[in-house]
Amino acid sequence: MSQVEPRPAGTRIDFPVRGMHCAACVDKVERSLLAVPGVRRAVVNLATERATVELAGTGPSLEDLRRAVAGAGYTVPEEIATTPQAEDRERQERRRENRLLRLRFAVGAALSIPVVLGSMPAAFPWAPGWLRDPRVLWALATPVQFWVGWQFHRGFARELAHGSVSMNALVSIGTNAAYFFSAAVALWPHRFTSAGAMPYFEASALLTTFLVLGRWLEAKARSGTGEAIRRLMRLEPRMARVLTNGREEEIPVGSLEVDALVRVRPGERIPADGEVVDGVSTVDESMLTGESLPVAKGPGAPVVGGSVNGTGSFTFRTVRVGRETVLAQIVKLVEEAQGSKAPIQRLADRVAAVFVPVILAIAALTFGAWWRWGPEPAFFHALTNAVAVLVIACPCAMGLATPTAVMVGTGRGAQLGILFKSAESLEGLHQANTLVLDKTGTLTIGRPVVTDVVPGAAADELLALAAAAEQGSEHPLGEAIVSEAKTRGLALPPISSFEATPGQGVDALAPDGRVLLGSARMMTSRGVEIGGLDQVARALAAEGKSIVYVALGGRLLGVIAVGDVLRSEARAAVQALRALGLDIAMLTGDARATGEAIARQAGIEQVMADVRPEQKAAEIKRIQESGRVVAMVGDGINDAPALAQADVGIAMASGTDVAIAAAKVTLMRGDLRGVVTAIDLSRRTMRTIKENLGWAFGYNLVLVPVAAGVLYPIWGILLSPILAGMAMAFSSASVVANSLRLKRFGVGPR
Repeated sequence: MSQVEPRPAGTRIDFPVRGMHCAACVDKVERSLLAVPGVRRAVVNLATERATVELAGTGPSLEDLRRAVAGAGYTVPEEIATTPQAEDRERQERRRENRLLRLRFAVGAALSIPVVLGSMPAAFPWAPGWLRDPRVLWALATPVQFWVGWQFHRGFARELAHGSVSMNALVSIGTNAAYFFSAAVALWPHRFTSAGAMPYFEASALLTTFLVLGRWLEAKARSGTGEAIRRLMRLEPRMARVLTNGREEEIPVGSLEVDALVRVRPGERIPADGEVVDGVSTVDESMLTGESLPVAKGPGAPVVGGSVNGTGSFTFRTVRVGRETVLAQIVKLVEEAQGSKAPIQRLADRVAAVFVPVILAIAALTFGAWWRWGPEPAFFHALTNAVAVLVIACPCAMGLATPTAVMVGTGRGAQLGILFKSAESLEGLHQANTLVLDKTGTLTIGRPVVTDVVPGAAADELLALAAAAEQGSEHPLGEAIVSEAKTRGLALPPISSFEATPGQGVDALAPDGRVLLGSARMMTSRGVEIGGLDQVARALAAEGKSIVYVALGGRLLGVIAVGDVLRSEARAAVQALRALGLDIAMLTGDARATGEAIARQAGIEQVMADVRPEQKAAEIKRIQESGRVVAMVGDGINDAPALAQADVGIAMASGTDVAIAAAKVTLMRGDLRGVVTAIDLSRRTMRTIKENLGWAFGYNLVLVPVAAGVLYPIWGILLSPILAGMAMAFSSASVVANSLRLKRFGVGPR
């Protein structure tokens, strides 16, 4: 990283940090950054592995911040730019790390299994005799100890250099104690076996392998954290067609200036925010408003960068460009929501700072007490019992408590069509007490369909005539009418001409006369009286439906209502969610009348309507500030900031890629009942994790004193290192077995 000039006050600097694994790591990096002169605030996000620093006064350079992070024992990549090339290299680096962890786990498992078989002849009498040779076990365990578990030993060494400890210290000290004691037994068997000592390489090998598995699962969960931002940024086209002195010239979007005239062709993305000055078209703004119907655009109408032009073409004058556009603001909101500090802390990491020194002190006291007052050979008994304390206190069960439950829970979720991105998703979802549902594409099917045909007595004839006229149209309302006619199997009369007027409707020629389909304004402009059906049309429009008037030969035949209808399972799903104790609310960018109509059908009382995309995250934050834990369900790009701001974002897979990337949970089947299953599964998984942690801590609380020999003066009971290793293995097996019960989630009564 090159030296740069100091930044002014208020500047925010965002950069990646590598090497963090727990809450203690986050705390160390934050403290080191806050110690740099000129840093006002530092927030480190473990999930995204990024730090955000806010400067006060004359701020430090990036090089100063890099040195501070390095001083804490972590690293900042040399290249931190957010260019596509740098992002590609970062993704490749993450993939390499994941592949290495997977390889380490595979090697650890392949070598640990024969070590276990050879170390426990009573349990596996069929194992070959040569496998019981301590030197063979030593040879098998050595690569596991020093290659598979290298990251733990390296992490512990760095922590020692900076005066701190974490889970790395527990793993490194415990496995090294087990390994080197066993190596001594293998080297001098006649001195140790005569005193009852046995090697227990399986303890270090199993612990190392299982914890590498946990790290691999964690790395996999974090691999896609930056996709939401990258996909949002891709919505902005790279080039813009600018009109200069009547000539079109393609320039990079980054070079656009305010008040430039930009030409947009059919199907293209709009490169900036602006106002139409010439031409007519329809624009798909669903990425911003959530509204499934395209919006008609003509001179004077606003257009938003990132939205998609329809079949027409137009010229617009830029109003906001670059970082000032609505799309850029959405990107910023998602970045801020994802970069904010999560309240979730890992219990095992929180206790590690206390647990490690306590265990070391107990081991030292055990060694001293047995050496001073123990039976002969005093040194051997002192060493044996001290090692037993270290081995039995190894945080194997603590390390497995969360990843095994998460692995089984998320695997079962995938079978049920629910994808959890991380353990934080599970924990946050089980804590949620308020659920906010987007309307379009979440509560509704997300596309327009014919809902009413008036008058009903002539419905088929009316639909057939309208569908015949709309066959050449690409407008979603026309497509909905044609689709309904096909569903009913109607025969369509021939049409000899077709003309579409953007924003008004369709003019076509049928055998019985001229057919007009469109808005009330079109009918009035063509001299068609609509008074007889005006009241019915108003009532349908009040339900949030779009009204299409149909006239033949200058006479109104009827109206067709088209709307986005409620999902068939939505009402039952809302009732089930309420039964889980959740408060339910609906959030939509649609008009209040439309939103309240859908909410009534779904059985939802709390409605937040007319909410713009940039306001949705603020609405979620407002609910959070009242003390509620919020889960948000959405499917559109416009939902991405709110999904990121929510404690847990849930995306419907039928929605956009950006919404799915921004969310922490994805429903692959696009069924709202999946939300009920996801919440129930998260609660079951978290209960399992708490049971596992309770067992892990209880196990240490009871057996560490036993390993230290507190029962020897009373009942003459000692816990040898091999029994300590077996107890540790039993503890791990118990945690895994408890987690495996989640595989039956959703099968039979619970």
